[in-house]
Amino acid sequence: MKATNKRHILLRYSLVVGFVLLFSMAIVWNMFKTSVVYERDWNNKADSILTQVTTIEPERGKILADNGTVLAANLQYFTARVDWLSAGIKRDTLMKYLPALCDSLAVLEPSRTAQEWKEELTSAYERITTDKKKKNHSYRLIRRQLTHGEWERLRTFPYFNKGRNKSGIYSERESKRCKPYGSMASRSIGTVGKSETSSSLHGRSGLEMALDSMLYGVAGEATRIQLTNNIVNHESVPAIPGYDITTTINVALQDIVENELYGMCHETDARWGTAVLMEVATGEIKAISNLEWNDKAGDYIEGRNNAVLGYEPGSVMKPISMMIALEDGIVNNIDEPMTTGTTWIYEGRAINDPHGGAQLTPRQIIETSSNVGMSRIIVKKYGSNPGGFYDRLKGMGFFEPFHSGIGGEMSPVIKRLGNTRADRVALTRMAFGYSTLIPPLSTLAMYNAIANDGKYVRPHLVKKLSREGQPDSIVPVTYIRQQVCSPENAQKLRIMLRDVVWGSRGTARKWVQDERVPIAGKTGTAYTISSDGHYGTQKRLAFCGFFPYDNPKYSCIVLMLGANRGAGASSGMVLKNIALKMYARGLLGNEPSYAMTVDKDGKQVTKTPSQATLFASTNPKHTSNLRKGLGMDHPKVFQQPGSTSKGVPNVRGLAVRDAIRRLEDAGLCVRLRGNGCVVAQSIAAGSQFVRGQVINLTLRN
Repeated sequence: MKATNKRHILLRYSLVVGFVLLFSMAIVWNMFKTSVVYERDWNNKADSILTQVTTIEPERGKILADNGTVLAANLQYFTARVDWLSAGIKRDTLMKYLPALCDSLAVLEPSRTAQEWKEELTSAYERITTDKKKKNHSYRLIRRQLTHGEWERLRTFPYFNKGRNKSGIYSERESKRCKPYGSMASRSIGTVGKSETSSSLHGRSGLEMALDSMLYGVAGEATRIQLTNNIVNHESVPAIPGYDITTTINVALQDIVENELYGMCHETDARWGTAVLMEVATGEIKAISNLEWNDKAGDYIEGRNNAVLGYEPGSVMKPISMMIALEDGIVNNIDEPMTTGTTWIYEGRAINDPHGGAQLTPRQIIETSSNVGMSRIIVKKYGSNPGGFYDRLKGMGFFEPFHSGIGGEMSPVIKRLGNTRADRVALTRMAFGYSTLIPPLSTLAMYNAIANDGKYVRPHLVKKLSREGQPDSIVPVTYIRQQVCSPENAQKLRIMLRDVVWGSRGTARKWVQDERVPIAGKTGTAYTISSDGHYGTQKRLAFCGFFPYDNPKYSCIVLMLGANRGAGASSGMVLKNIALKMYARGLLGNEPSYAMTVDKDGKQVTKTPSQATLFASTNPKHTSNLRKGLGMDHPKVFQQPGSTSKGVPNVRGLAVRDAIRRLEDAGLCVRLRGNGCVVAQSIAAGSQFVRGQVINLTLRN
């Protein structure tokens, strides 16, 4: 019996030992295959993992208003989740803290009461913990995404404050492009999105698209490295954040322009409307609005950027044609009568003029918007050479791109005519705004030149670039032509445009006149072309002008489609209301707090603040970004201020925060005047000083 048991035991022992030996041999064999036979394959696989490069997305730059207010920026949003199968979750502990937790959740997310939160969480816990085969055991706590502040607050709630391991709470983070002011200048700011070939967010329209290369920044790289018990990403090339772009948009003016355009669109049942407000001296676009009726929304929403798309401008083209006539000497005396008539047959085609008369002066031709008068003037010189009209406009820089920073910007389209009968007829139409495609912004730039004594300043929407709070490059005031017309002829044109509003026969006299803000400008009406290629009954109604007349500070154009009133009563009224709102808010130099000075005759007059000198601390190599992005040849660049070994630090050219830090570290008390960058310091760099001594800094934008 004993021998039999011994045999059985030995047999079983032999089987176990044999199995262990076979298993050990299999392990050894697989180790041999891995380390010797397939050594190259495994090494290649390890290398492929460790040499794998992951792209690090840079922080996209912000788009700012002219005073630094954020118009568009990336914000972090969080999706709160609970992993109910987390090892640290104890049912008894959860139930103990559940009432207090639900009270807190009801305050953060009041869509549910505390009792409803309790029922929801209990149900979710039971459902997921009893079904352990369920692959997705993550529960989304709150349906909406949370801001950073809300997520940090959620983590302090009872039970959740124990951390992820014990409570299961965690978050998924997502970056979103947000516009704090909603639809304000939304089309000009633009949108971002992912493309079919890239998961990165890039600009799709507006400034976001036009300046995408600068806003996006430079992507970084991360490689995989082997630690003791894990493989982790290591940042090998850090990402460089995008530039923050300060625009010329003024939030207060943008609000005025949008509200006035919106109100008039509703009042006149317009299909769409666009308005652009620009600073005369600098060409800075202070406000731009594009509203379009949307059937689904049942309201006007921010639509396509009609301000930079080409349309037949109608009679707002006449002052530009008159500018050519004055510069070419076709017209010298603007008060000298000339034969016009209400109908003129030219090359067998009639030009009708409901505003005309037997004789009109050039002033009256603009005042009454005479088609016949304007055609006769241009034909005088260019009738035998219609193509010369195009050449003259080209010589003035009319077709040159602005590089304004607005996405989708078009240049004017005017055909260079030959010398056929049809071309000569087309010339007469071009003279008063037909047979052309001219963006409203191009028309506005010419009117701005008239207000600016003939200086043809470049419209622009970008003011400066900065990165991480440090200014990099400033967009200076540039000119398409230093003088598109002489100051004397600009003055004559201003008189003509004033007559349109203030003359006894002016086409805008009934609607745009106001003694508080004298406005000068021109109405324009153009019929739209229907699908059959003929002019229909729907009209585009424009008014372009500047104010105040005596000392123009702002120029503005308003264009509306399908309004049920005339140009003066629709677009003209929008411009007038914008000017009056600006006056009421003291934005036209009419504030009592403005400094007073004495002129050469001893009379007290208002002193207008001088134009700030624009400059920035920067590295010269960065200016290539500005040149490429905005098509500029000579951006204004300043070096970092030199350091001083002793005495007062040199802070000229620094941003205010840097300047304060340097001076206070040295022991000085800083006082500021103005805003922007440091342009002057009251104690010269390198001078001796006493700790606690006051130094005054002068700042300018």
